[in-house]
Parts: sequence; structure tokens; C-alpha cells
Amino acid sequence: MYKISHHGAVNGVTGSCHELTLDSGASLLIDCGLFQGAESMDREADSVFVTTQIDFDIAPVKALLVTHCHIDHVGRIPYLIAAGFRGPIYATEATAKLLPLVLEDALKVGVTRDEALINTFLRLLNQQLVPVPYDVWFAPEELVEVKARFRVAGHILGSAYVELDIGSAKRSQDRKRVVFSGDLGAPYSPLLPAPKSPFRCDELIIESTYGDRQHEGRRMRRKRLQQTVERCLKNKGTVLIPAFSIGRTQELLYELEEIIHRAAAKRSKSKQAEQWQHLDIIVDSPLASGFTAHYRALKTLWDAEARAKVKAGRHPLSFEQLITISSHQEHMQTVSYLAQSGRAAIVIAASGMCAGGRMQNYLKALLPDPRTDVVFIGYQAKGTPGRDIQTYGPRGGFVYFDGQKIEIQAGVYTLGGYSAHADQKDLVNFVKRMRYKPDDIRIVHGDDEAKATLKQKFLEVVPTARIVIPNA
Repeated sequence: MYKISHHGAVNGVTGSCHELTLDSGASLLIDCGLFQGAESMDREADSVFVTTQIDFDIAPVKALLVTHCHIDHVGRIPYLIAAGFRGPIYATEATAKLLPLVLEDALKVGVTRDEALINTFLRLLNQQLVPVPYDVWFAPEELVEVKARFRVAGHILGSAYVELDIGSAKRSQDRKRVVFSGDLGAPYSPLLPAPKSPFRCDELIIESTYGDRQHEGRRMRRKRLQQTVERCLKNKGTVLIPAFSIGRTQELLYELEEIIHRAAAKRSKSKQAEQWQHLDIIVDSPLASGFTAHYRALKTLWDAEARAKVKAGRHPLSFEQLITISSHQEHMQTVSYLAQSGRAAIVIAASGMCAGGRMQNYLKALLPDPRTDVVFIGYQAKGTPGRDIQTYGPRGGFVYFDGQKIEIQAGVYTLGGYSAHADQKDLVNFVKRMRYKPDDIRIVHGDDEAKATLKQKFLEVVPTARIVIPNA
């Protein structure tokens, strides 16, 4: 009836790209993500027209379904189009709005500054993009045996998992329901509703980023964030928080606004509460600022708690102390000013794994300063500068940026509860709450330990299932 092959996210947590091929030979892709960190070392390309990133035959591919617009799920789309793919690219309505911004920025930062080339790509992308509402079945082009729909995944704005209904319309008993999880979100995350499990699944392809770990509860993680920032501010220096432009940045702003709001209520009782009222919170990323504007514009997709705050007159993603940095000149001036003055401030900038973006300039300038603190709130993949800082920073080690050795005198902290990914319990519950559970499970998008641990947990829930950990 069909077969599934993987073109990424099987030997790590990046490069998600899965192909479902029908007996007719026609196929569709679910995601087409970029390899990052150690997983990208042998896959470098100098131009958008260098197609070594696409090392599989695209001739049978009739359509691409995008679960969400993080780079490790969409970053190879320019290479796919450069290789000649002209089929439809299906995405939720929110993802379709965000995707051109994400890929334009990725091309400018990592591939080319050639405006004509970028505009050509964006024109093709927009011609191929097909926005689809949540929970609506649709038929991908030229795949008469397949129906698909996007379901809320709760990972970032617009994120979805994909349900595929496959088989002959004349023999409903032979139809198969295949689910690709994309990246599932953690329940009770601010702003976004939690994912709900599908009623039925015959085969599940599921991520495992945190398959061997549990997150802290939301209340505890906010308390730890506040305690960590207040401890850092005693150094009278800058707190650097590397964060992905979409998802993590907006969630962090939401939590910081809540801390500031609560601190205002007891302003006369606490010196620390007073300090929060005058603390600059700097978002230094045009991309993150653009995404935040989209988050505000798409309030209808927020969860009930966030909508209630807006109704009460609060602005969870736009508050008094928030400063946004746009131009490169303003960015460099801010880096220089903070390095020279040691002014207390929180800086949120991309990339989340410190592998590029403006955060690198802050780290180069401020890591050697003991007044600085770095707070990680997301997963750091092997081979990324973020993982090196996280590993060696507490020992007074060093990290390399563009061949330059940077000593780490800054404090380094990790707040694991701020992941936008489901943890082990959430992943297990996703399967447990299905009325008809899968006979086959493929575990992808995770380190070896996480995948192996999650496999054992799944066997406790569905002991008769065939559980595979693909390696290619």
C-alpha cells in the first residue's frame, strides 16, 4: 500500500524529512528540514543552487506537507525548489504566513545576500504555498489514494501533526491511518493550546527529542527563571538568553511579562520587585520581532489564558520594558554599549543553539566578562556552540566562533522546563490517549538514548506494537 523512507532526523534531532511512497510510485514529503550542528558537517553548500542537500530522487514527489516552520523542518525547501520541485507545499494558515519570513532570513544569513536570487525563490515559494485550515481533510495533488489533514501540535504558532488516510475509497476496511507527529508541544505552555491525540492511528512516526526526560512544571520553571535572572542581576551585568525567533522568544516574553506584572503588585515590599520595573528586556532580532507581531495578530490561535490577559488590558507580548533592535548598526551599538557599561539587561536573540545570528556577537563580546550570565532555555544539539558553552562554560572553558577562541568567564545556567517540545510523559500520553493505538511506531528526531528509552516506554503502553528506530 505504501512505504516510508527517511531523509533526515534519524541520526539526531535535525533535518526532518520523511517520504511516503504509494504503490503507484508517487510520493509526498512531510517536512524538508536543514541539518544543523554536527549533523551538518558533511552537508555544507555554498549556494542555493548547490543541491547536495537533496540527496534523494525528487521525481516521484508530488507534494510537500509542512508541520511547522522551524529551520530543522523547513530549511531545505530552497534546495528542494532549486532541484526542480514545483508541486504544492501544504501548510496551516499560520505557517503559510510565517514560512516566507523564515526562509528569506535563512537564505540571507546562511546562503546568499543576492536579492534577485532570494526574490526568485520567494516568488516560486508563494506560488507553491497552499494554506489549509486545521482539522480539514484535503487531497494532496495527484495522490488520489491519500487524504490529509493538519491537527494542532501546540509546539509553535501554526504547528501541526499530520494525519494521512491512505487506501482505496471503495474498500474502507483496507484504509490505513498514518500519523506524522512533527514536533509536539508541551501541555500547559503559554499562548498555545495543547495537542489532542488522534482517535485512530495504524502507523505513527513520532519525534523523541525529550524521550528520556521530564520537564519541570510551568509554575516551577517560571519561579526558576525569576530566581536565575535575579541571581544574575546581582552581578550587575547582562543576561543573555539564546532563543529561537519563533516560539521560544514569544513564550519567554509571555513569562517575563507575568513576572513583571506580579512584581508590580508588591513593588513597595521588595527591592527585587522594584528592580524588575526598570529592567530593560531587549529582543535583538528583526525576525523575532516580525514573528512576535504575527503572534499578536493571530490572537485567535492563543489559548484561553492568554486571551483572558488581553481582555483584561494586559499586553503579554508588548510591554513597557520591551526594547526591539532592528538594524545591524543599532545591534552593534547595543553590543558595544553593554560590553562597556555592564548595564543590567536581558538580551534575547537568535540563534537558539548559538550557531549563527546576532547572539554570536553578544557572546563574543560578553562571554569573557564575569558579570555576564548565559541562560539556556532550549535543547542544544551536539556540535553546536550552544552545547559547547553549556558543557564547558561551568568549568571555565572556551568556545570557538568562526575560528576565534573565546574564553568563558560568564555564568552558565540551563532551565530545561522551557522546551517547546513534549517531554517523555507527554509523548507517551500522545499514544496512550488514542482510542485505537498504532500497530507500528517509528521513533525519529532524537538522540540515541532518548529514542531507546522512549521505545521501552511505548512498549509498556502498546506491548504488541512493532517499534522501529530507523538509522537511514
